Amino acid sequence: MPNPPRLRAAALTASAVLLSAVLAGCGDDSKDQDPTAQKLSWKDCPAPSTAEGGGDAPSPLPNGTAWQCATLKAPRDWADPKGDTIDLALIRAKASGDESRRIGSLIFNFGGPGGSGVTTLPAFGEDYAKLRTRYDLVSFDPRGVGRSAPVECLDDLQLDAYFQQDATPDDAAERTKLLDNTKEFNAACEDNSKKVLPHVRTTDAARDMDLMRQVLGDDKLHYFGISYGTELGGVYAHLFPQRVGRAVFDAVVDPTEDSEQGSLGQAKGFQLALDNFAEDCVSKTEDCPIGDTAQDVKNRIAKLLKDLDRTPIPGVGLRKLTQTAATSGIAQSLYSQDFWEYLTEGLDQAYDGDGRVLMLLADSMNGRNEDGTYSNLTAANIAINCADDKARYTDDYVEQKLPEFRSASPIFGDYLAWGMVSCTDWAVPGAAAHPDVSAAGSAPILVVGNTGDPATPYAGAQRMVEALGKGVGVELTYKGQGHGAYDSKNKCVQGAVNGYLLDGKVPAAGTVCS
Repeated sequence: MPNPPRLRAAALTASAVLLSAVLAGCGDDSKDQDPTAQKLSWKDCPAPSTAEGGGDAPSPLPNGTAWQCATLKAPRDWADPKGDTIDLALIRAKASGDESRRIGSLIFNFGGPGGSGVTTLPAFGEDYAKLRTRYDLVSFDPRGVGRSAPVECLDDLQLDAYFQQDATPDDAAERTKLLDNTKEFNAACEDNSKKVLPHVRTTDAARDMDLMRQVLGDDKLHYFGISYGTELGGVYAHLFPQRVGRAVFDAVVDPTEDSEQGSLGQAKGFQLALDNFAEDCVSKTEDCPIGDTAQDVKNRIAKLLKDLDRTPIPGVGLRKLTQTAATSGIAQSLYSQDFWEYLTEGLDQAYDGDGRVLMLLADSMNGRNEDGTYSNLTAANIAINCADDKARYTDDYVEQKLPEFRSASPIFGDYLAWGMVSCTDWAVPGAAAHPDVSAAGSAPILVVGNTGDPATPYAGAQRMVEALGKGVGVELTYKGQGHGAYDSKNKCVQGAVNGYLLDGKVPAAGTVCS
């Protein structure tokens, strides 16, 4: 995709059941009150907003527990806590066990940045049934996302055109077009969301979580962060180390990397995942329909992308499957091993001139709904990344870096390198080269790395442990595929995570699950 596909755990949930929040009983004079004194008004959840992805209100959990929604009021600018407020959308499912054994609330962030936690938690609610025996499960739309003061940029028709553009220019004219489109996108964000853009940094979201903790009535923040959610959790631990309760980081962002290093790391990560996919396809007992050997599979994919750069094929409706859309679809399918069968089907069909499956995968990556509307996943993703990341890259710099990116990945190198220009003309300066997650004095944080993770490569888990500081991070390794570990259903991983969150049992550092 034209914007950096960094840390997009939320891309997996595009077809999930979606929700929205309802207002709490806080009036217009709430900005003059202590925000920690507000009371949440939990009600049945209505259907989600377009920015959250649309769809139906969430169904109750199998035991009949209903999902409840509320709105938390937070300062728009944490430097002016008595100034204007914004509404943050929350969702919860109350603990199912004995009240006397309830620990508190377990707050989830599923990543992105830009993913709606209000829509994602119900989609995976059954996976966390054991955790719900002692916690209220809680998630939220971070500021700038979904129902929480959403960043708005281009309209739906403009986004269709934006995602059809050539995001890997081969000549001066294509490069100029890409840069012009990026400027247009960024200018639209400033025009439509000027008030919120300076206030969507991860440090702002971390302060929101501490307010959430207090309003929910917890002395400590119990937390489950996935993908970008691990960065958010690390920043929280840095700001409030004494307030960390039991916390788990899964699909871990490398906090030591700047945005260029992160993009290069993802090029390597997605290439590794593609290598593993190709090996898996040709190792099966039946013939692999997309290649005779693993290298043949990758060669045919490279040729397909080159052919699509010249001549797109029919996709969905009037939209063509372009090189960029196909690359987005392939990347999306590598987030989960469960999606590999769709990648095989999509490639097989594309070789016959039918781009529908790869196009639908790209739509999922980009937050496009079945009715042609878009969630604000892309707008929020760019806004939060650009507010966080200090670096601003020129097109000449990207040109110089292309050989290194192509060496890291012949398939994804150009795609991820050119994504670095997304913040070049952004209206708000970036905060830092990389997040500070040092958290001396924090309770132990369980850090789970997956050796086959494409979006947050495995090396980031060890670097997160080191950056958190001595005695804080505890690393657990999962030898698997896809983005994240807990939702792989691996019993070893789930046993270790559940054991810590439910019973406070910290696994031995260096534990390996396979």
